[in-house]
Amino acid sequence: VQLQASGGGSVQAGASLRLACAHPRRALGSYTMAWFRQALGKEREFVAAILWNGSNTNYADSVKGRFTISRDNAKNTVYLQMNSLKPEDTAVYYCNAVAGQFYRDLFNWGPGTLVTVSS
Repeated sequence: VQLQASGGGSVQAGASLRLACAHPRRALGSYTMAWFRQALGKEREFVAAILWNGSNTNYADSVKGRFTISRDNAKNTVYLQMNSLKPEDTAVYYCNAVAGQFYRDLFNWGPGTLVTVSS
């Protein structure tokens, strides 16, 4: 059973989307969680991370001020609010539990959710 990311879609530049990440069997509340993305032909890259209790967040420079990561441990769900989307945000977005300063992934990767932003 894998992490399940949802909420992707096709939008125009400037629009917003909210992604959600959940695991049907594993409790995520004790893990630092992160979002990553992979554009076609590129390597997967870090987007944002949030500490297990939500007290600290970190963002890639490319999304600072536009994306917000949050979590609801009672719902076992992590979110990524994406505002002011740009065509360069087009990618498959993945979530995972992570550890260490380099955000080493801990679980098997799920299929992700596709975000397509057109100009």
